[in-house]
Amino acid sequence: MAVTENTNRGVFTLSGVTGMLIATALLLTIAFVLTAWAINVQQGSASNFYDPAPITGNLDNVKANSKDNTNFAFQDAK
Repeated sequence: MAVTENTNRGVFTLSGVTGMLIATALLLTIAFVLTAWAINVQQGSASNFYDPAPITGNLDNVKANSKDNTNFAFQDAK
């Protein structure tokens, strides 16, 4: 059986340097977008924090599964 050599190789193909650069650019773009999104969420949370007033009341009426439990949860400070 004869051994055939792969002559279709190239440095600048998708399996070479070009593919590595595309993958690196894609990963850096994803990291930048997620970082920018996280900073935006942090800034929004810092300026619109939760109001702890609803949970300072009597918690004896909290049931395991009840829609009335929203009265005892954190309320958005809009």
